[in-house]
Amino acid sequence: MSEKAQENRSVETGDGQKAVRSGFWYVISNVLIRAVGIITAPIYTRLLNTAETGYANNFNNYVSIFSVISGLCLIYSVGRAKLDFKEDFDAFMSSIQTLSSGFSLIVLILVMVLFPEGGTFLQFPRIVVFLLFMYLTVFPSIDYMQYKYRFEYKYRENIAISVILTVTTVILTILLLLFIPAEKGFLKILGTVIPGMAVAVWCYVNLAAKGRTFYNKEYWLYALKIGLPMIPHGLALILLSRIDVSMISEIHGFSAVGLYTSGYTIGTLLMFVTNAVGQAWLPWFNEHLYDNDIEGIMDKNRIMMACGCVLTLIFIGAAPLAVKILFARSYWDSMWVVPPVALGTLCQYFYTNYVNAELFHKKTFLIALNSCIAAAVNIGLNAYFIPKFGYISAAYTTLAGYFILMVLHYMAVRFILKLRLYHDGQYFLMLMAAIACGILTAFLYPHPVIRYALLILLAFVSVFFGREYIRLIISRILRAKS
Repeated sequence: MSEKAQENRSVETGDGQKAVRSGFWYVISNVLIRAVGIITAPIYTRLLNTAETGYANNFNNYVSIFSVISGLCLIYSVGRAKLDFKEDFDAFMSSIQTLSSGFSLIVLILVMVLFPEGGTFLQFPRIVVFLLFMYLTVFPSIDYMQYKYRFEYKYRENIAISVILTVTTVILTILLLLFIPAEKGFLKILGTVIPGMAVAVWCYVNLAAKGRTFYNKEYWLYALKIGLPMIPHGLALILLSRIDVSMISEIHGFSAVGLYTSGYTIGTLLMFVTNAVGQAWLPWFNEHLYDNDIEGIMDKNRIMMACGCVLTLIFIGAAPLAVKILFARSYWDSMWVVPPVALGTLCQYFYTNYVNAELFHKKTFLIALNSCIAAAVNIGLNAYFIPKFGYISAAYTTLAGYFILMVLHYMAVRFILKLRLYHDGQYFLMLMAAIACGILTAFLYPHPVIRYALLILLAFVSVFFGREYIRLIISRILRAKS
């Protein structure tokens, strides 16, 4: 083997070990952070009534919606910019941070000028509206800092930000609710905003100090070209994931909403694992696609997708036990929502591969178009099925929406970008088999003995045939250096 080949192999092995190790710790940290949310949920329900909880959750919903617009979706430009501006990446990050915060500040000023004294806007008083848009002005800096760390394989720093933010939010919120006699819905908002803004300011200052660039026309145009088309994508995904709740509420009432959202919450727990794997995969994918290492991408990604299918089926099989542990008996029917929601999460896991390719080639218009089509289809399916078959059907229409989204992204990459990056045929076979097996497992919910026997068999077969990959992953985790 030549010296150059040995050097490339060494770099490849080192990057692979970093990706595997960072993925491992992202999974662990995401699960622990989610566990904190599950543990604290009963505490909040005892300190807040349903109206106060709804008030605070409404604030969080508006944060999700308006952050898509106020941040200009510039975050989507970071991955490719790490390759296009290798020597000036810090300057790029500092520059786009100024652009998004400056635009958010303009929005804040306009809202405050147009917002009448003593009135309400978004069902909130003036002080809460001010907090909302002030929060949106600096909070994106947390995302910028975490994305920067992610593409630099600095998983320890990235995880530290998430842990600090989660722990301080929980502690401050509980203290405020226990010791301050005020409107508790507002206190719950403060418990979220104060730690978030403190961490965001720290990230903002560090990014600015590191990059020392507040305006650069090239960077701004580059980021806007990628980011602006992603705004309808972000809004469409919010619509895709939340319109069903509104329609269930209108047609079947709040009781059905409670059952649906409880099952949906359990079903999306799987996303904390798949998102963590995706966080570690994306920097590696971008670097190897940049080097045109298609064969390496194909081989490693196929393993990831197969593992995702197995994990999803095990998760679906164990879902009834999780529902019965976490919820009162009156909520147990929500278990029927879990299988299609978990399978929808698996579809997201698959289609993200194609989205990553579209982002790499800066074709964000395709991403937005596909998301809008899928959201429109989902609304139509909900309008037809929810009145006829009830709230559980909404979970299956959501699964259909995400599957359609995967097909659309596949078509965009394969036939518009004309790229062949994955084992597409195998992926569709794996996904269809997983969906069929997942739905079959749901039918076995009333038969736990048969269901658990099949789960044990699946786990045994998976470990047996994947033992070489498991050994390789463990060895890379142990050998990888920071």
